[in-house]
Amino acid sequence: MKLQVIAAGRLKPGPEKSLAEDYLARAQGLGRKCGIAKVAVSEFNESQASSAAARMAEEGRIIAGALPPKCFTVVLDERGKALASEAFAALLRRHLDGGTADMAFLIGGPDGHSPEQRDNAGLLMSFGPMTWPHRLVRVMLFEQLYRAVTIIAGHPYHRV
Repeated sequence: MKLQVIAAGRLKPGPEKSLAEDYLARAQGLGRKCGIAKVAVSEFNESQASSAAARMAEEGRIIAGALPPKCFTVVLDERGKALASEAFAALLRRHLDGGTADMAFLIGGPDGHSPEQRDNAGLLMSFGPMTWPHRLVRVMLFEQLYRAVTIIAGHPYHRV
């Protein structure tokens, strides 16, 4: 299975980018042993449209254009379902075992995702009810991807 993270906004050089890259490299390395062929990141500039609705629509079109066909999408949104790490790992395992070819994690811009994007998501997922800066969301997502892969692989990183 191929994983893709598609994000509105670009990570600038700094501690968040370094930490995100570290967890991404870890997830890719151990992920290959679990059947995850690739973890790719696509990022693009946030929309500069004049209204929030127009920005969400423009970013939604860009994200939709970057999705592989028949991709299972996980939209990160504060209104989504908060998963424990074990449940997140079980989600990945189900898709690996079920033959899902592509899974994408979508990170919207400052205004969030359009209603259409949320409605069409395979899963609307949250890192809790708080609003998080996008650069931290990316770090948290990569850490959870790495943690999920360690759970699947039986690696001791995750402790209960």
